[in-house]
Amino acid sequence: MKALPRTLARILEVLRGAQRVCVVGHVRPDGDCIGSQLALTLALEAQGKTVHCWNEDAVPQKYRFLDPEGRMQKPQPGCQFDCVVATDAASFERLGPNMAAAIAQRQCLINVDHHVSNTRYGDLNWVVPRQPSTGELIYRLLKAARWPITPAIADCLFTAISTDTGSFQYPTTLPSTYHVAGELVARGANLARICDEVYQSFPLPRVRLLKRIYSRFRLTANDRIAYCWLSRADFARTGADPSDTEGLIDHLRAIEPVVVACVFEEVEPGMVRVSLRSKSDQVDVGKVAAQFGGGGHPAAAGARIQGTPLSVRRRVLAALKRALSHHQPEAPPPRSGKPSQVERSVAG
Repeated sequence: MKALPRTLARILEVLRGAQRVCVVGHVRPDGDCIGSQLALTLALEAQGKTVHCWNEDAVPQKYRFLDPEGRMQKPQPGCQFDCVVATDAASFERLGPNMAAAIAQRQCLINVDHHVSNTRYGDLNWVVPRQPSTGELIYRLLKAARWPITPAIADCLFTAISTDTGSFQYPTTLPSTYHVAGELVARGANLARICDEVYQSFPLPRVRLLKRIYSRFRLTANDRIAYCWLSRADFARTGADPSDTEGLIDHLRAIEPVVVACVFEEVEPGMVRVSLRSKSDQVDVGKVAAQFGGGGHPAAAGARIQGTPLSVRRRVLAALKRALSHHQPEAPPPRSGKPSQVERSVAG
């Protein structure tokens, strides 16, 4: 049998010896964070552990089907843990301002993540940037531990992997990702329900917010950058909450001439959340986000930036234009001299 990586072996040793465990994730949790947290929580509970699953923000509506019993809770002060596992959080600060005090009384902090910008803040750090999702890492952990992957766990992990790969469309998707997804379906992941809940059911406030995106977006840099601004008033008028913005940026990214999409979101007076997406391997938005204290992946990143809306927008757009300055459009595929069947039929 192939030997386990040393860090993974040490993590399993700590988890097996722990009785009281807390599984935490980053604020504004996405599908990868929610799925990874809940899958690990369910697996540890099945091993007889006392497990708390904490996140400072509520589970977004479209992922609530993964947590019918309400395991995900807000952090509570005064608890003691043998071990805390942080999933999908690139930095300790991403766990939220209240989490640090809530998990202060712990023996060991384990950091499981796939972001290249991860700061290695744990006592044990299993960070694998080449993996397209943290969900795939949790799958590998459960397989290495030989812990059962139940249908409920399979639902969580399939959702985690699917959402962080753009439903297996992002270039970060690996051959092993399809293998893992197939294994999860074989173990009971309800593909039809996951697709319906995550991709085909949207609350009305989110649709109202999308309408504003489509009516307000702007193009710049020869139509290669698409951007839009969402104010706090937009959320109040549409009835949407911050979790409803997940995935909206992809509608801008999908515009044919666009290389980079950007959504500016007013979090509070003087603080702007910026989301970035790139569909070119020549434009690394993770590096752009890092210029403003953020991080992420080459194709998807974000940051929280202090400043007025106008100043933040100008600074970020300037940085994106610099990143685009070396971008060369991909040449169309070579054409043979022989016309296609479609061309022949048009030519008559």
